[in-house]
Amino acid sequence: MKVLKINSLEKGFCDGDYLLLHAAFQILVNFIEKEKPGKVFDWSYDKEHREAWKEIQSLYKWWSKVRPTRKNPLDEKGLKKPPFRLKEVPGTNLFQQAPYDKKKYARYKKAVNREMFLDKKWREEDTSNLHRLIDIRDFLWT
Repeated sequence: MKVLKINSLEKGFCDGDYLLLHAAFQILVNFIEKEKPGKVFDWSYDKEHREAWKEIQSLYKWWSKVRPTRKNPLDEKGLKKPPFRLKEVPGTNLFQQAPYDKKKYARYKKAVNREMFLDKKWREEDTSNLHRLIDIRDFLWT
């Protein structure tokens, strides 16, 4: 049995979509950092290999340098957050978040909207780069 230690995830539960992304990029990280393909293989062999090597390096840089710089607006220092309260949904056994004063917590509301926008943008970027990684998977060997 093979075990893949995913360094970019904390211990505990993780949804499959997130796990898939991190597992795939951990394989790329292991390839670059452990197998050292730039030292053991001549990537200038032909155009296909040159382009693949360029893509491998680009994806590695994005995963290890660019992506970790993402900042969630809700983590902004000094952001005043409303108290989290639940209220029962009438006629059900369900609960929902109780409304809060949007004027009093205007900065928080703006941060929530920004976070929702960035989450969508980042998910699209993650998916696009995961597709790019899959496209060059045949080159991830030494």
